[in-house]
Amino acid sequence: MPKLLSLNTYHYRRGGSDVVFFEHEAMFRRLGWDTAVMTMHHPRNEPSPWSEFFVDEIEFGHEYGLVNKLAMAGKVIYSLEARNKLDKLLQHFKPDVAHAHCIYHHLSPSVLPLLKERGIPVVMTSHDLKLACPSYKMVNRTGICERCKGGNLLNVIRYRCVRDSLPVSALIALESGIHRLFGLYRKNLDRVVAPSHFMRDKLIEWGWSPQQIVYIPNYVHVERFTPNYAPGDYFVYFGRLQLDKGVATVVRAAIQAGVKLHMVGTGPDEAFVRQLADGHEDRVIFHGYQQGEALRAIIGQARAAILASEIYENAPMSVLEAYASGKPVIGARIGGIPEMVRDGETGALFESGNVEELAGLMRQFADMSDNAVAEMGKVARDYVTQTFTADRYLSEMLALYASLGVKTNRMGEGRAG
Repeated sequence: MPKLLSLNTYHYRRGGSDVVFFEHEAMFRRLGWDTAVMTMHHPRNEPSPWSEFFVDEIEFGHEYGLVNKLAMAGKVIYSLEARNKLDKLLQHFKPDVAHAHCIYHHLSPSVLPLLKERGIPVVMTSHDLKLACPSYKMVNRTGICERCKGGNLLNVIRYRCVRDSLPVSALIALESGIHRLFGLYRKNLDRVVAPSHFMRDKLIEWGWSPQQIVYIPNYVHVERFTPNYAPGDYFVYFGRLQLDKGVATVVRAAIQAGVKLHMVGTGPDEAFVRQLADGHEDRVIFHGYQQGEALRAIIGQARAAILASEIYENAPMSVLEAYASGKPVIGARIGGIPEMVRDGETGALFESGNVEELAGLMRQFADMSDNAVAEMGKVARDYVTQTFTADRYLSEMLALYASLGVKTNRMGEGRAG
């Protein structure tokens, strides 16, 4: 049977990229592949038989002494520990292909040349814009920013692009400069998976070879969602409560439109967003963090979901989850969102950050007949069922691995499950 090595920073479901890491590995394990993982130690990690090969924890929010900070800075740029741990792992497990997810500051790209030296094909899923932009998001306090496209990484320091911190921004500028100088990503990645056309095009804009980038969209297990096409009397936002996700725009638009809004999630700007809703508690309701059936129930009883990002989104899972629930999506016209929301068919699009336009669309959906909204939800459900499937993801990933010389044992592969 073929062997897959998966690499990621965390071995628990911290965010969307970690979910993809877990789901991807499990999908191939169900297919009969032999699998191994390499990540970082963390108190919240799920158990793994490979944990002896995990690197020591680095958490940037923790307080460290000067010596530890210097050591941590070195690991961020090039982790000898990660390379050595991988070397030991490869003595026990010889993969046919390695698939990296988010490895940036914790494992670092030090693992990539070693895999290349051993003749192991290396694929990486680009969950964010880090392969182009040193600060992941192409945004800083001035707004959307692509100043480093020409190669001048001093912009990272000048505009304090990372956490609005001069020392952290300087470290990340140095990190990216060294990685680019030695081509640690571009020379050692055989293929980069882009989950959106936007991501693929943006990486090519920033100098990546078109032959190196492969578009394979994310998927959702539609069968886990029971669609409720009957429109409710409120709109729902579910995700991180942080300003670059447009949460302030959502709350202001709902208040201006005079409609009900349910906010699901937590985040660094929760206090500010709650303050915006002061005096409107009857219309803007906060649910905190929700998951599983509780989250699906809130989405299922909504009229439409709102995705109001003010940064370049890649391929947000929240769109697919809303569609799977039978709900249209009102989305910001930015990043990969417009290629997922069919304006007038599965939802509507508005200019990112435009409170008035979003408020107008909310009023429009509130006034729309229940039958019209339900029909949009049905089209959305059909769209996600036909296009963003686990079987498609598996088939295209197997084809990618096969193109790199991996004998994928495709016959009898079954469904993605």
